[in-house]
Amino acid sequence: MSGPLDAMRGGLVVSCQAPKGSPLAATEHLVALARAAEAGGACGIRAEGSYNVEAIKEAVELPVIGLRKRAVASSDVYITPELEDARAVAAAGADIVAVDATLRPRPDGLDSACFLAELARELAQPVLADVDRLEAGVAAEAAGAAAVATTLSGYTGSGSPPEQPDLDLVGRLAAQLDCPVLAEGRYATPEAVHDALQAGAWAVVVGAAITDPVALTRRFAAAGERRARVTR
Repeated sequence: MSGPLDAMRGGLVVSCQAPKGSPLAATEHLVALARAAEAGGACGIRAEGSYNVEAIKEAVELPVIGLRKRAVASSDVYITPELEDARAVAAAGADIVAVDATLRPRPDGLDSACFLAELARELAQPVLADVDRLEAGVAAEAAGAAAVATTLSGYTGSGSPPEQPDLDLVGRLAAQLDCPVLAEGRYATPEAVHDALQAGAWAVVVGAAITDPVALTRRFAAAGERRARVTR
């Protein structure tokens, strides 16, 4: 294998995204985060939105996984939900295009296999299938996805996501698939990254634990609040 996925093997991909309303949501701040990740030894960047993808590609020499988050009223699928979203991210220069590849109904009426097969035929870039469970990963590889990521594990059911990453899913996907498996979702410590690689992950994607200072500050502030309650 050669290309952007090969460059990520055994390494850390940093997700440089920010939710709406975050002080870091501006493109220039996301570019700075990507540069910092590159300086720190990241092997790739995950970025959302065509404008951000294009700006980050110009700023770093790392491969960029691009996606577009867009809510569609008729579906729960929001990571690159339709063909037009994938085309836009690809045109912006993403080296890899990430899409929701769960088995949920899609807003365009295509099932996941048809959607992935169309992208595999049309795009020059490899497609990364974000899945929530083993069956979705198996189907994604069969439909032409170049790689599978555990991004949506814990986020497609009715309950709250667990606190810990789904290492079990990483191991089961790695054992059954021939394509690379990227571990993503709630990886918050270097130890968890190590465990994912040991479980068979091709690479590990870390986001909020590195690039969300608001969430990090809340964690530390909460510790201070607990201490204050104890000493009252």
